[in-house]
Amino acid sequence: MAAENAALYQDLAAGLRRAIGDGTYPPGSQLPSEHELARVHGLARSTVRRALGILAEDGVIATQQGARRTVLAQPRVQSFSRLRSFSRWAQSIGEVPGGRVELLERRAATETQARELGLAAGDPLVYLVRVRLLSGVPMMIERTAYAERAGLRLSFLDLERESISERLEEHGIVFAHAEHTIDAVNASAEDARLLEIELGRAILRERRRTTDPQGRPLEWSEDRYIGDGVAFTVRNSLALAPLTRDRAVPPTPTPPPTGSAP
Repeated sequence: MAAENAALYQDLAAGLRRAIGDGTYPPGSQLPSEHELARVHGLARSTVRRALGILAEDGVIATQQGARRTVLAQPRVQSFSRLRSFSRWAQSIGEVPGGRVELLERRAATETQARELGLAAGDPLVYLVRVRLLSGVPMMIERTAYAERAGLRLSFLDLERESISERLEEHGIVFAHAEHTIDAVNASAEDARLLEIELGRAILRERRRTTDPQGRPLEWSEDRYIGDGVAFTVRNSLALAPLTRDRAVPPTPTPPPTGSAP
C-alpha cells in the first residue's frame, strides 16, 4: 500500500510538471486547489499535498498558507533540499532515465578519493564512469568512487537502466546524507566526447560525498552536467531555518561607590 501511494503522488507531481512545461500553467499562474486536484484525479487530499510538496521543494511552485500554489519556474530543475537519485529525479519531471557504462573496475584509491572515503591511499575501491541520459540525450557524466561494501555489488546491477541507490537500498545500503560542491569548468576532450558537445564548452561540475545513516562514507563523485540542460535549486525558508536577530542590550551602568562624588 505504501508503494502504491508513493506511485500516486509521484505520478501526479510528474503530470503537473508536464502541464507546467507545456504552458498549461505558465510561470506566475496558480495551480488548482488541493480540493480540485483531488476531485479531478480521484485522489486523497493527503496524496495531492505530497505531490505539491515535491514541486515546492524542487522550486517549481511557491506555497503560501491560505493561497493556491503559484508556478515559479519551468521543470528540469534539480533540488538539493531532498537527496534523490538521478533516475528518481528524471522520472519526477516526466523524462526517461538511462545510462551508458564507460568504465567499471576495482582500483587503488587516489589521495583525494582515500581522504573523502576515509581510506588510506592505495586501498581498494570500485570506480564507475557512466553517462546519464534524459530520454536518450546525454546530460551528465558520473565519475564515482565507491567504498567496497557498496561498490562490489554494482556488478550485479543493470547500470544502464537501474538506479544504483535504489537497488543498493534493497540490500540495506542507504545513501542518507550528502555534501555538494558546484562550480563551472570547461569540458575536457573526454567530457566533450561523452556528452557529445564541443571541446572547452562551459559545463557544471558537482562534487558529492555521500554517507550512510551512521555517517560512514559510501561514495565520492565528480559529476559533470551540460550547463544549459540542467539547473540546480536550493530553497530556504524562514519557517524551516529561523533567523535569529539579537538586539543590542545597553550595558547596565555600574553604581558609583558609596560616598563618592557624582
